[in-house]
Amino acid sequence: MKELKAFKVLCDETRVRMLNLLLQDEHCVCEIMQALDISQSKASRGLTALYDTGFLKMRREGLWALYSLDEENIKGYRSKLIEAVKEVLKGKEIAMLDEERLKKARRVGARCISQLNEGKSLKAGIG
Repeated sequence: MKELKAFKVLCDETRVRMLNLLLQDEHCVCEIMQALDISQSKASRGLTALYDTGFLKMRREGLWALYSLDEENIKGYRSKLIEAVKEVLKGKEIAMLDEERLKKARRVGARCISQLNEGKSLKAGIG
């Protein structure tokens, strides 16, 4: 069932954080990986899972695949799940740090991995 897949996708903290960043604007894999301080493969897998379950849409622009909220598809239970994501992350330190790093993120293509912001990986969670 498609509905159950949507719940399963949102059981992962990283995907919830990705969705939270994409509620405002579209972003490429490079920007998401920098904002969440994760690998390119983890960012790609998470975005693909959100796309495959109907939360996101994707468009190509040159080298980049840009993901954004699929507002036309966000109806019924999906809209309630989106509201739950907003509520869960509202005021959370992890979400604020993600947003701050996103402001500094740049589209750098294949060079993303070597150009991540320096510093330790964030280990704090949503909880």
